[in-house]
Amino acid sequence: MSIWAIGDLQGCYGPTQRLLERIRFDPAADRLWFCGDLVNRGGESLQTLRLVHSLREHCVSVLGNHDLSLLAIGERRPEEQRKVNPDLQGVLFAPDARELLDWLRTQPLVHADRELGWMMVHAGLAPKWTTRMAEKHAAEVEKKLRGDGYRKLLRNMYGDKPAWSPGLRDIERDRAIINVFTRLRYCTPRGRIAFDEKGVPGTQQPGLYPWYAVPGRAERDLKIVCGHWSALGLFIGHGVHAIDTGAVWGGKLTALQLDSEELRIVQVPGRDVPAQGYKRS
Repeated sequence: MSIWAIGDLQGCYGPTQRLLERIRFDPAADRLWFCGDLVNRGGESLQTLRLVHSLREHCVSVLGNHDLSLLAIGERRPEEQRKVNPDLQGVLFAPDARELLDWLRTQPLVHADRELGWMMVHAGLAPKWTTRMAEKHAAEVEKKLRGDGYRKLLRNMYGDKPAWSPGLRDIERDRAIINVFTRLRYCTPRGRIAFDEKGVPGTQQPGLYPWYAVPGRAERDLKIVCGHWSALGLFIGHGVHAIDTGAVWGGKLTALQLDSEELRIVQVPGRDVPAQGYKRS
């Protein structure tokens, strides 16, 4: 048995298939951890989502910002859904869209295996959050996403404010938690997220730190694997393994074996990107 974490797929079905072949994935014995952002921009979001859904008994995928955006758009009127890009429209108007979206909505914001010694999030953790606190805060939002009031949450989750604070309540608390788990790259020591800062470390404004290197951050008892930050690329340090290596931008798709005593990383080329490409976000 092998357990593999895989970086952001973002609708790159071909590279996903090639990576599963490279790691010799056997659904009868192996397990996959997907770091979120299964969909958007890769041109094959429907096929990718169907593939992960078909493996649902053998995998877990944390929710990324693009996954949550898809869920929110899925609750809008058809005329509004037709305004999004063709890749997402392919999911929204598929005959099995409801089944796929209902399954996606049940996926967690955090996945931890304490026996294995790993935690997976899409983006990061607030500076003062221990792994136990992260699980607690994730569970607050997950309960609402899986409950009858999920539409209200999806309608109101957008926005850059407020910054996380333990005293937040209701939708502001939910929004702050979601922003940490799915949008965090840089922040201040007090946890205020710099949403516009997306470059490599060293390019950010003074007073900002990569979330995993904030002075005074909480000690964490699990290794963390995450995605989201394609400009960072493959990064290993501070107990963090960041594995979004920009497959959708023409980079690579990365798998990291979690149950190996040695560092074992497998990569395949990402999708072919037109010369002008896309603006990363």
